[in-house]
Amino acid sequence: MPHRDMTDVTACSQKYRRTRHPPDPLTSGFSPEAAQMHIKPITAQGVAFVALLSGGGGGGGVGAAPTTTAVPAASYAGANTADVYPPASTEVNSSLFPPESVVGFPGLPTLQISMDSRFLLTAHGRFIATLTGVEPFAIQTAPAYPYNDGDASSYPLILPQPHGSGSQSPNFDIAKYWGNLSPWYSVRSADYGLPNASPLIPDGCEITQMHLLYRHGARYPTSDAAPAKFAQKIVNATKTGQLTFSGELEWLADWRYKLGAELLTPSGRSENFMLGVEYRQLYGHLLNNFTESGKIPVFRTESQDRMVHTAENFAAGFFGVPEYMDQVSIEILVETLGVNNSGAPYEICNNSNVASRGSIGSKVASDFAHSAFNATLARLQPQATGLTLTSTDAIAMLQLCSYETHAVGSSPFCTLFSEQDFLNYEYYYDLSFYYNNGFGSPVAAAQGKGYLDEFIARFTHTFPGPNSALNETFDNTSGFFPLDQSIYADATHEVVVLDTLTAFNLSALFKGEPLSGKGNQGRGAFVASKLVPFATHFTTQVMECKAMVPTKQIRFIVNDAVIPIDESYPGCPTDANGLCSFDNVVNVLKKRSAEIDFEYDCFANYTAEAGVDYNGRAPRS
Repeated sequence: MPHRDMTDVTACSQKYRRTRHPPDPLTSGFSPEAAQMHIKPITAQGVAFVALLSGGGGGGGVGAAPTTTAVPAASYAGANTADVYPPASTEVNSSLFPPESVVGFPGLPTLQISMDSRFLLTAHGRFIATLTGVEPFAIQTAPAYPYNDGDASSYPLILPQPHGSGSQSPNFDIAKYWGNLSPWYSVRSADYGLPNASPLIPDGCEITQMHLLYRHGARYPTSDAAPAKFAQKIVNATKTGQLTFSGELEWLADWRYKLGAELLTPSGRSENFMLGVEYRQLYGHLLNNFTESGKIPVFRTESQDRMVHTAENFAAGFFGVPEYMDQVSIEILVETLGVNNSGAPYEICNNSNVASRGSIGSKVASDFAHSAFNATLARLQPQATGLTLTSTDAIAMLQLCSYETHAVGSSPFCTLFSEQDFLNYEYYYDLSFYYNNGFGSPVAAAQGKGYLDEFIARFTHTFPGPNSALNETFDNTSGFFPLDQSIYADATHEVVVLDTLTAFNLSALFKGEPLSGKGNQGRGAFVASKLVPFATHFTTQVMECKAMVPTKQIRFIVNDAVIPIDESYPGCPTDANGLCSFDNVVNVLKKRSAEIDFEYDCFANYTAEAGVDYNGRAPRS
């Protein structure tokens, strides 16, 4: 199967519709050759529509070269076959898995009436408790129609080229330089040292289990984020009567803040839905294990509104609508201060938000931004009278480029910034995440320990112990925390995904010197948009490989990139497919978990600083 390209979802669907009901080559007089020309394999966003008459196919999956040796037909060749799901007489137990309305704690913001009325009133003059933003109207407001025939990986969003005619790349994809605000895209295994690896199961192996940890899709900004503050700054400046805009900024004169807060955007819902479709397409066969056992899977998420709908959209894509309502149990874990939850460990890790410990990345990123955008600010400032533009505003406007594009399809803010600005914008997020949730953080491994211990529990079929953010009440009963599933899917936030990758000690993702606060030195592997974009996903494959000793093997994949573990997992050999003995990996992870001191890292009094690779754990002196 070719490496998936996430750019052509609609083109795929349009092509598929045109050949949706082709004449049956067995009954219409078509020759096999004509049938092959009529039914073509199409892939997009991980959804593969496979040609029924492909003219051959050896091992290696979709797209493999035809075999040159004649293979005798099996006795069952051409016979009908089908899988059955869901198992008979199963249903969701609503008393064990209550809906969002019963669980509560949605994590939605409470708006302050003191804010400018423009942010509070609907067109009918009514106050609203939760901002949802304006409805997209790209058919009228977008600068161009979003034809799905380009290289952009984020259809149906409009992504212009950067400001200026001297861009180094003729097709510079700005959305790949938005850090955690990027739409997810396939990352190449070669980026981490495995040029020939693919997420496809290697020849001679059969997958037996899949674990998925994934992030919500695109959302509106959090309620206290920079975009709303920038908008309020303009509101305040208008009251002086001296605010004017000209040139490139002329449109700001009647610009309005169109974004909501916290909730998923339409494209965000689509990202999680399509991820569910992709994973059903890739791993649906594993549902047969549930049918055989007479059970349905338990998928988990948090109680924030966007997290509940993330899991529901993923399940809808995976199981279908309305089938998902009866074919999977969605467990909603409360996310609020002081409550244990592996999907929200920062709620009980006190050092998470201490500037000199868990938030050193925020400061080093802010310091970098102070000088990174000087040239652009110098260009834009003369076009704004009565408003002083700062580096904080530069980040806010870049974020508005990202958020508006996700929310309403396009943003005029994007064309204000150069290619170098977007490179600096990405590095701003690289610094933030490397030092807040990666190897440069003293609390990241502790925050990721909850999921690490839950993975180990599922691997070993034993309930996890304490000493992390996981919730023992739920994790010590098979009803809420089953140990025998062939498919697991947990939804969480990007910071927790990165915390977990750190806890797993996947050092290939952080290879190189600690990131420099002075600028990108180009010597490290860590790139935030590759690891923590919207809908990012961390996949673990467990498989049986008859030709290998031992036969039970395991490997880790992040956004389609197979991650090598031989350098950080003692006993794991160098392997072109990233494989290692299952038992050896479990033993390494058990040792890693024992090394992570959750209590000390999250509650001790210590000081950390940028420029140090802490391996995600607190320093001890």
